[in-house]
Order: sequence, then C-alpha cells, then structure tokens
Amino acid sequence: MKISNETKVGTLTAVAITLLILGFNFLKGKNLFQKKATMYITFKKVEGLNISDAVKINGLRVGSVDGMQEGDPNLKKVVVGFQLTRDINIPIDSYGKIEAAPLGAAYIVITMGTSKQYLKSGDSIQGLESPGLVQDLKAYLVPTIDNANHTLLTIDSAAKKIGSIFDQENKKNLSGLLANLNQTLALLNNELTPATGGLAQSLENINAFTKNLKKNNDSISAIINNTTKLTREISGGQIGNTLNSLEKSVAQLNSIVTEIKNGKGTLGKLASDDQLYKNLTSTSNSLNILLQDLRMHPKRYVQVSVFGKKDKSEPLMEPLPDSVKH
Repeated sequence: MKISNETKVGTLTAVAITLLILGFNFLKGKNLFQKKATMYITFKKVEGLNISDAVKINGLRVGSVDGMQEGDPNLKKVVVGFQLTRDINIPIDSYGKIEAAPLGAAYIVITMGTSKQYLKSGDSIQGLESPGLVQDLKAYLVPTIDNANHTLLTIDSAAKKIGSIFDQENKKNLSGLLANLNQTLALLNNELTPATGGLAQSLENINAFTKNLKKNNDSISAIINNTTKLTREISGGQIGNTLNSLEKSVAQLNSIVTEIKNGKGTLGKLASDDQLYKNLTSTSNSLNILLQDLRMHPKRYVQVSVFGKKDKSEPLMEPLPDSVKH
C-alpha cells in the first residue's frame, strides 16, 4: 500500500507537536509519563513565585510548582499546586513558606510536622507568609545600621575627649615628639644605607664573618676533632702512674727533710751541729786569710828569681777589708 505525501506530512507534524509539548513540559519540570501526587498550599500572596519553581524539604528538591489560581473572587487567597517527584510522606500538620533568593528564583520550603497522618494527592496544607526580599534586607540591614550609628557616636565621643585632653601645649609636645621620631627614622635610614651606613657595614661584616666561618667549616671541624682526640688520649693516658710517681717523690723528699731536721746525715749534722758550723766558718776564714796573704806577699811562699829578695814581712793574721764594692 502506498502512503501519500499528505499522510506523511501530517504524521510528522503530529509527532513534532507531541515532542514539542513533551519537551516544553519537561523543561517546566513535568513528566507526562509519570504519575505524580498533586497537593496544594494556600498563600495570601505569591510574589516572586513562578510555575516550575522548586519545592524543597530540608534543602532537597522534592517537587515543583504545577500551577497557581485564585482562592476566592476577592483574591484574598492564592492556591498553589505542586507535584511531588519523590515518594515521601508529608505529615498533615506541615506548612509551606515561600523563600526568595537575592540572585535566584523563589522556591517553596515545606516544614515537616509531627503528625502520623500523611497527605494524599489532592490534600492541602497551610502556607505561612514570609517577608519579601526588601523586608529581608531591611531586617538584616537595620541592626547593622544601628550598630554603625552607635560606633560613629562612640568615635565622635572619643574624638571629643581626645581633643579636650590634648591642649595646645600637649599638641606642641606631640608635634615635637613626631618631629624627633621622624629625625630618628631618617638617621636610622642613613645607618642602613649600604654605602655609608655604619649599621649596614656592620651587617655586611657579620655576613662576611659568617661566610668565612662557612668556608672554614672543614678546618674548624678538624680542630675540634683533634682537640677531642687529644682530650681522649690524655684521659686514657698514664696520668695515674705519673701522679703515683710524683706522690712517691714527694714522700721521699719529706723523708729527707725530716732526717735533716733530726740531724741525720751530713746535711742534718751541718744543720743541727753548731760546732761543725763554727769549724767550717773558721776554716773558711783561715783559707781566705791565706789566699789574701799569698796575693799580697807571694815571695814569702814562692822562691823565684823574678821576685827578687824573699819577703820577710809579717804574715796576715786577719782578712783584709774587701775592696770590691757591690
């Protein structure tokens, strides 16, 4: 059977219209192939609310606005119908509220009740009035403006008190203080000048010193290691034996000194026997006289022709005065 062109055009037109209707309703949030529960909320006014706007419970989107119509001829109420897209139970004592986002579309927020009875398709819940966007902004801005006014009054009062405290003399002193501070900052800036500043040069010297330490780090480490090694060798050496030997030597020296003190040995007798000391002194004195007499009268003791006649003068009986002056 041959299908005419008119039939084909009509069929395509019907399909296109059907797809257009389905797509338009899909964009509006409707799904014509899915059976949904339709419920209603009554508001006094629905400013900012449009068809397909979201219906949320606890922040989750559970449906969308399906339509809006007047509740009575005087338009004292507006009935908003919405369809659920999720299988959830809404208590009959729940209520709805329109929330308006500052930069987005409005949406309905349903606050769940506590009843054990749940809404069915075609049931209604009460809607609460919510302030508009301007009222919300006013509610947020009024306390802020009041706080700002209070802050300005506090600042103004503080400024007046400060003005009363700082008289002309205090202001003059404050000006001098600021001038001195400015001068100090200028001097500090000059000190920090890399070319001529003393502080900057000191910092450069410290930097150079640290660089030298870094360069000689190996040498310093070697010195420290050698010092550590030397101390270990000294600690582990024969210091104990050396100290024992020294202790023995001191004991022997103490014994010798004790013997000398007790008159034992030659040194002890010399130290304790006065007669021996006198004999040694007399012998030394006689020897001194003999040497002086030999020096003064050599002919008496040596017969040599070069001296001439024998010296017959009296021998010295006591030493001559010492001619050497110290």
